[in-house]
Amino acid sequence: MNLIEEFNTYRSEMNEKIMASDNKVIKRFFNLDTNTYASGAIDVKSKEMIGLACSMVLRCDDCIKYHLGKCYEAGLDKKEIFEVFSIATVIGGSIVIPHLRRAVEYWELLEKENKTNV
Repeated sequence: MNLIEEFNTYRSEMNEKIMASDNKVIKRFFNLDTNTYASGAIDVKSKEMIGLACSMVLRCDDCIKYHLGKCYEAGLDKKEIFEVFSIATVIGGSIVIPHLRRAVEYWELLEKENKTNV
């Protein structure tokens, strides 16, 4: 299993367990998150770029992977992703660089996976 599959499988399995707890607050928070990234006055592509930049500044590798996947699904290309990376690095400073490295690795895996699935 590759890094992308591992991340997505783990995330799905754990989200199922979390939702099975039937906790109203957690369910509402998850719903709020889902609705936040839905198309509205701002398109999905832009929202995912914002989510990615914020996740990098907050240094959340799981969030970075999630938003990279969503950015890929939204059709961002490598140049656009690196502009988002540059914004996050300028805002967050050098502490973002280790997360930038892992983000680049994950993006390359997304690109590679797509080429092998075509």
